[in-house]
This record gives sequence, C-alpha cells and structure tokens, in this order.
Amino acid sequence: MSNETAARRVASESAPLQPLDWLLLVIPGTVWGSSFYFIAIGLDSFAPGLITPMRVIFGCLTLSFIPKARAKVPRAAWRNIALLGVVWLAAPLTVFPFAEQHVSSSVTGMLNGATPLFVAMVASVIARRLPPRGQMLGIAIGFVGVVLIALPTVSEGSSSSFGVALIVIALVLYGFALNIASPLQQRYGALPVLWRAEIVAVIVLLPLGIYSLINNDRPFLWGPFAAMIALGVLGTALAHYAMVMLAGRIGSTRAAASLYLMPAVSLALGVFLNNEDVAPLAIVGSLTAVGGAWVLSRSRARSE
Repeated sequence: MSNETAARRVASESAPLQPLDWLLLVIPGTVWGSSFYFIAIGLDSFAPGLITPMRVIFGCLTLSFIPKARAKVPRAAWRNIALLGVVWLAAPLTVFPFAEQHVSSSVTGMLNGATPLFVAMVASVIARRLPPRGQMLGIAIGFVGVVLIALPTVSEGSSSSFGVALIVIALVLYGFALNIASPLQQRYGALPVLWRAEIVAVIVLLPLGIYSLINNDRPFLWGPFAAMIALGVLGTALAHYAMVMLAGRIGSTRAAASLYLMPAVSLALGVFLNNEDVAPLAIVGSLTAVGGAWVLSRSRARSE
C-alpha cells in the first residue's frame, strides 16, 4: 500500500460522519435485518426452494441497471467468482428459507449477527495460525452469544435443532465466501464481482427453482410476492450497493458497524409484526454476539 493510499484510508476512517454517511450506515443493516421477515412472509405463498431463486433473479436484474456493476472483469477471475456465486449466494441463501420452517425469523436474524465471528474463524483456519489475542477474545465472547441464542430454540426439540444447524452451516459458508470475496472485490470492484456472482447463482439455482415452481402448492398472494421483490431488489442488490458506497466514504471497518443493526431489526420485526415469541436468553445472547463482533472489529482495526 502506497503512502498516499494509506493516508487516504486513515483520513476516510477518522473523518466525522456526514448526513449521507449516517443514511448509508443505516440502510444495509436495516435491509438485511428485514430480509428474514420477508422470507417468513414469502413462505406463505412460495415453497422454500422458490425463495432464493426469486430473490437472486430480482437482485441480479436490479444490479444490471447500475453501470459500475457491468465493468469488465478478466476471464481469469471467473473461476473464483463462480465459486463465490455458490458459497456466498446459492448455497447459504437457499438454507435460510428451509431453516425458517423450523425456527423463527427473529432467531435467524439474531444468529446472523455473528457472521463476522465466522469470517474471522475461517480466516484463521485458512492462514493456519491463531488470530491475535484481542480478536480471540472477540470470537470467544461472540460464540458465547451464539450458544445463548440457540439454547432456547434447541430445547424445543429436534426440528428446531435442525433449523439452528442449517443456519450455522450457512454462517460457515459465509465465512469462506467473504474471505474469497475480499481480495476479488479489492482487485476488480465489489459491484462487478457481486453482479457476476449473482449470474452464476441464478444459473445454479434454476433447476431448484423450476422444480419448486412445478410442485408449489401454496396459494399465490400479492403480499408475499411483494416481499420477494423487496428481498431481491433491496436485500440482494441495493443494500450491497449502499455498503460499497459507505465503505468507500468512511472505510470498511466503520462501515461494518451497519451489520450490528441486523439482530435488532430482525428481532423487532419478528416480535411486533410476525407475532413471534423470543426467549429473553436469546436476546441476551444476541447482545453478547454483537458485543463480541464489536470487540473483534476494534481489535482488527488496531492490528491493520
């Protein structure tokens, strides 16, 4: 990294936030926190295997209208982008609708607040070395939170335990995906990589989508269909665009703070709009997991 680039990075990560920065900070976490509620609504009309193909198609079409997403990417990068389309989009996004047949949208969202912990854990495995002491502390605190979130749900029976296990598998996949995505995005830009990964995901998910459409016996309702449009346009496209803009303005470390809104938004929508019951222990666990992610991010920022 050149001195000029380093100076720009330090300046971006220490400058006071402007009104636009605050708006961009709120958008990704709020939208992604809402996505689990949209999935729960979508399941009223669409089989689980239809949810992810629909959201990725809507998201891919939306990104197609953003000129930056269509910037050229070398052919040599397509192999890793294709892998990204599977482990970042097709596989984990398919897991959540199936998981939400066994656990509530609020619990799903709260567990997703631990995503930074899985990213750090996978990164240490790939590097074959333990993370610094401060990051290990953040990971430890965060995983205590994950256990506290899961305990009340797991105690409900094997079906709920299966749902929690599916979510954990998705988070592990996110851990691998974000470690693959980071160098690709730094080299070729976040939006071009995301758009092409979504194209790959659409192709991979097409057989599942067709099969689920043929066998879907749930009544079509406009509300769930609107939720699918919102899930794709907002959650799979525009929230990523807002995060890219935010990271460019204030730095990736401060931009990641938007993710801490996800559990709170998911919890509020699940309880107040979807009438879900959430155990107090799970709420304590969500706060603990977010606290661990915050400790992790602050330690990482100091070590960079």
